[in-house]
Amino acid sequence: MTEIRDSFVETIIELRKTDDKLVVLVSDSSSTCRIKPFMEAYPESVVNVGIAEQNLVGMAAGMSLGGMIPFTANAAPFLMGRSNEQVKTDICYSNTNVKLVGLNPGFAYGSLGPTHHCLDDLSTALSFGNIEVYAPCDPEEVAQVTSYAYKKEGPVYIRLDSFKADNIHPSDYKFTPGEPVVLSEGKDIAIVSTGTIVHETIKAAENLEAKGVSVKLINLPSLRPLNRDALASALSGVSAAVSAEEHTLYGGLGSILSDLIVEKGLGLKLKKLGVPEGEFAPASPRGDIRKGYNLDSEGIMDTCLKMLK
Repeated sequence: MTEIRDSFVETIIELRKTDDKLVVLVSDSSSTCRIKPFMEAYPESVVNVGIAEQNLVGMAAGMSLGGMIPFTANAAPFLMGRSNEQVKTDICYSNTNVKLVGLNPGFAYGSLGPTHHCLDDLSTALSFGNIEVYAPCDPEEVAQVTSYAYKKEGPVYIRLDSFKADNIHPSDYKFTPGEPVVLSEGKDIAIVSTGTIVHETIKAAENLEAKGVSVKLINLPSLRPLNRDALASALSGVSAAVSAEEHTLYGGLGSILSDLIVEKGLGLKLKKLGVPEGEFAPASPRGDIRKGYNLDSEGIMDTCLKMLK
């Protein structure tokens, strides 16, 4: 198993070997982003602004205007919460070539509680114009999304979880911005997820298949851009779907699917799993929080079985 943050660091080290314009900005978050190997190789390419995320975003925008390719690497709740105005204005509206990497999203900080949980970063980023939004699920997808973001001219947000995982994609997997990834075909029910919850949905699908339920499993690493026709096509042939996300139910994956089902007239029943409106998640270990919201494999499986009844 690989810590997927390490895949990000390994990728930017390779990119930096041939491009000294790549720079990483951290806000006293070098341990959070596991950036030490990059710092040891290229100390001149790391800027630590201290616990001052608004300054970090403004500096990244300025460095971009000076011809650099900045990656920010700091905790998602503070990047998208504390720096909301700077991200909107200095990055998105100004169309600066900055790559925002939001670390430890969702319930990753577990027992530190609602001050550190990040349940609205996707809805925040998607509410801004002019920024692409990604949530990779495994080491290979992290590497490919990071490489794509580096080459892409313009603002990008990557939701980068702290999570140890094996690759779930085959060795010939090619990440394509906007495209849903169908992990398994099925005719009874679809499970759609994004980010590391994908690993829970895979276990749920395996358990459902053992019970004779045919599951179509869809990974959505690209939330913007999104090929809506391709996603609608992927959902065809089933009568029900479940979405699973470590995020509020409003403005994220579940909202995207709700809108798509109405827009395309798909006629699917949809159950959205996530944090309901008006709630903070409890301060608990991550696994316990997932279980409490039916976001573990067992909860996802039980939700599917109830829908099929």
